[in-house]
Amino acid sequence: MRSFAAYPIGWQKRNQMAEPRTAYDVVVIGSGLAGLTVALQLPGDLRVAVLSKGTLTEGATPYAQGGVSAALDAADSVDAHVADTLEAGAALNDPDVTRFVAERARTAIEWLVDQEVPFSRITLGDGTAGLHLHQEGGHSHRRVVHADDATGAAISRSLSALVIERGNIDLLEGRYAVDLITGARLGATDDRCYGAYVFDQASGRVELLSAPFVVLACGGASKVYLYSTSPYAATGDGIAMAWRAGCRVGNLEFNQFHPTCLYHPDERSFLISEAVRGEGGHLLLPSGERFMHRFDARGELAPRDIVARAIDYEMKRLGAECLYLDISHQPDALIEEHFPTILRRCQELGIDMRREPLPVVPAAHYTCGGVVADRRGRTDVPGLYAVGETACSGLHGANRLASNSLLECLVFGAEAARDIAAEAQHAVSMPELPAWDESRVTDSDEQVVVSHNWAELRRAMWNYVGIVRSDRRLERAARRIDLLSREVHEYYSHFRISGDLIELRNLIEVANLTVRCAGRRRESRGLHFTLDFPERDDEQTTATILRPPKPRPFGHLRSCREA
Repeated sequence: MRSFAAYPIGWQKRNQMAEPRTAYDVVVIGSGLAGLTVALQLPGDLRVAVLSKGTLTEGATPYAQGGVSAALDAADSVDAHVADTLEAGAALNDPDVTRFVAERARTAIEWLVDQEVPFSRITLGDGTAGLHLHQEGGHSHRRVVHADDATGAAISRSLSALVIERGNIDLLEGRYAVDLITGARLGATDDRCYGAYVFDQASGRVELLSAPFVVLACGGASKVYLYSTSPYAATGDGIAMAWRAGCRVGNLEFNQFHPTCLYHPDERSFLISEAVRGEGGHLLLPSGERFMHRFDARGELAPRDIVARAIDYEMKRLGAECLYLDISHQPDALIEEHFPTILRRCQELGIDMRREPLPVVPAAHYTCGGVVADRRGRTDVPGLYAVGETACSGLHGANRLASNSLLECLVFGAEAARDIAAEAQHAVSMPELPAWDESRVTDSDEQVVVSHNWAELRRAMWNYVGIVRSDRRLERAARRIDLLSREVHEYYSHFRISGDLIELRNLIEVANLTVRCAGRRRESRGLHFTLDFPERDDEQTTATILRPPKPRPFGHLRSCREA
């Protein structure tokens, strides 16, 4: 948990004293970079709610070490950025969307600079200060703008401070979105989104928040796997809620595994930035031998999917618990200047990266698929937007290029805010929405069911739907997920909900969708590698899109639960 010490004095008192509202113009579910970008770029006359499961800065953004990619160097170009993104995405990206994002990267960086994000600087030849640029795996140029090796934390602090000071924005912390409210789910003829049911962790009650515009900025679903670099909140909530509300989802077979998560019993989710390899770090076998040249001519600078599979292969071949990443041959000054956060944390764990290699393993890191959304963030449900890792925008294709994730949040967050501002000029007739009904449920005396099912699901996904897959493994996963789904549905129908139950329900939904997407792709491409179809098939260059069944109306006995 990160401290709020750097935020304006009095922000906690302002939020504690604020009267709770039930009606807003815009509800933003998620407080990472995507959600904060939307909130900050909306007009000041719109009433906005920003929801966070924990405190404001507990999303994935503060954990982003690398930075934001943008073609800023004179030797670089938008064309090169597009080409690198398409290469990493294994030709499954939408080329028009990719160019759309790359062309707006400079503007996105300028906006962050205007918000006083403290990016790392360098003295240029003319004596002026410019932005220091890292080079990361898959990039042909130095184009990653960063704040040392804690870029996400720097961005989160700066934008959170600004959001706190905005009088039109209410910050609702400790809130878990349960389900979206749409016309179709109310039994009406329209399918517009009108708000959401939200669980308040502090009170244990479910609130009704109405709004003609709802933005899903909930992050990805990496916590569906046993080992992950993501924070606890990455449980696929936005993807699952959108699917139940009638939105298409796509490309969920492409789960990115970060190649280098620190392997240590006291630190299970600390990633070692891509930039360590970009600055000359070598991947080593336990014997000290380099091996990446056997898998790709780019060596350690190959895209993440190639590096992760190479590490996974060598670990299984050797029976090794981990491999190693060594940058100790570089000057101490370079390591201390560019990687102070990684250096400090490793020293706390008894490892000095200036003198010895770091033990590393791959871990689930990023969800490249998600809710199908257009350039403005619009989904299939009117009034509902999806931005950031929750969305399947067409940018990433079969594998995300390093440091394009924060860029995606900035570009599509700004586009969604612009579209909502335009649409808000037209009045939306809001129906009367039913309150959450708990009259026929009881408190659970079997909470252990939730924790056991959570552990079983994540282990099954890691074993059967991980870095390397097969038809047989997918079938095994599908059987286990189906059983868990039926158990959790029964539990959800009879007991009062909790934050853990909400997340488990959503994780099971996303796990099922992931297995379905993986089963449809009969080739190996990008992040999806299957033993049954180990070669890439260039006739399969379309996204994997799943269409949902007709949304089920909320049940009559429990007006806000599924029938």
